Amino acid sequence: MEHSEVTGRRFFAVTLLNIIITIAEFFGGIISGSLGLLSDAVHNLEDSLSIVISYVANLIGRKSTDSAKTFGYKRAEILAAFVNSSILIVITILMIIESIRRFRTPQHINGTLMMVVSLIGLIANFISMAALWGGSKDNLNIKATFLHMLSDTLSSVGVVIASIFVTLFQWYWVDPFITIVIAVWLLKEAFDVVKETINILMEASPDIDLNEVKKAVLTVPDVVGIHHIHDWMIDENYIIFDAHINVTKNCNMDELEKIYSQIEKILKDQFNVSHVTLQAECTRGLKEPLIF
Repeated sequence: MEHSEVTGRRFFAVTLLNIIITIAEFFGGIISGSLGLLSDAVHNLEDSLSIVISYVANLIGRKSTDSAKTFGYKRAEILAAFVNSSILIVITILMIIESIRRFRTPQHINGTLMMVVSLIGLIANFISMAALWGGSKDNLNIKATFLHMLSDTLSSVGVVIASIFVTLFQWYWVDPFITIVIAVWLLKEAFDVVKETINILMEASPDIDLNEVKKAVLTVPDVVGIHHIHDWMIDENYIIFDAHINVTKNCNMDELEKIYSQIEKILKDQFNVSHVTLQAECTRGLKEPLIF
């Protein structure tokens, strides 16, 4: 419960900071004539929405299992991560297109005001990014939101650097150039999250070597084969595994219980499997492949 409340406060604080940044950059962009600040303001406005989506998904994902969702609601966060990362991909592509356009038609900018507002945005974005850093390591939903904050922070860094060159040398092309560099890197990061969420939603197998699984399972006494393996993920941390195992004919129910327990321990300790379902057989399927 305490972790949930801390997460809620952090999400709220990050949302509030983004709204403040959006207002500051919107008016700063209009007054200074900086299209970069205006673009950043729109970006931050969208990020505020993405944070709300992420937080709501985080709350839904904490719900307990029930008869309607026997595996729980964890995939709400995977869906949110997919949506937020997809939106970020679209935004970065638009940033690249807009930057190319600004190469062709540079405009006069008040570099000093641009620098002041971008520094405010940089500080606030850095605080927001730091607030989500811990949770982003093992949660795709928070990672997707963290990437939004990281994109804002890098964008603010780019605007600060650009404002220095604009103020000192009137090099207006630096702003779109830095924007393109940042956008390309963010595109790669967001694509990785989208790819991982799609794999989970498609119930793709986790990164487990099934041949190594077979070797480990066959070390259990009285187990002579394993086949019909299915493994998939509910979220990035919860792996489900089911399989048919072949045992020697003289196994009784008590011995089967011990075999099941040993295999479950091996799968959890060595392969980080969360939920195991096994079906014991004698000779049926003994010569069938691991995956059927």
